[in-house]
Amino acid sequence: CLATLIIMLVGDTYTLINYVSFINYLCYGVTIIGLIVLRWKKPKIFRPIKVNLLVPIAYLAFWAFLLIFSLYSEPVVCGVGLIIILTGVPVFFLGVYWRNKPKCVNRLIESVTCWGQKLCFVVYPQGGVAEEE
Repeated sequence: CLATLIIMLVGDTYTLINYVSFINYLCYGVTIIGLIVLRWKKPKIFRPIKVNLLVPIAYLAFWAFLLIFSLYSEPVVCGVGLIIILTGVPVFFLGVYWRNKPKCVNRLIESVTCWGQKLCFVVYPQGGVAEEE
């Protein structure tokens, strides 16, 4: 969010759309690759929707073309998009990967999470008694 705010203050909307579209296409492609890997490694697990493997493979062919064309035509925008994605790596290591955190770090993470949930109105139910309408 901080990187997006800085980009909005410095750049124009067209550039921001290019950053986000590159990131979206990259994430979509990685998701489809994950689907193919799961179909190959774990063919027996339950899937509510089954798709012929030609569909994701065709999608990946178009995806690769779009990604390569984007990298060729606007390498700076793609590089900034990758940097935006990589800003999440320290957050992952601080919040998820690091298991034996000091209590002060846990309290800080919990307070930032609570503040973010209240700010964005995304507080999950606490598992209490269901409210009647």
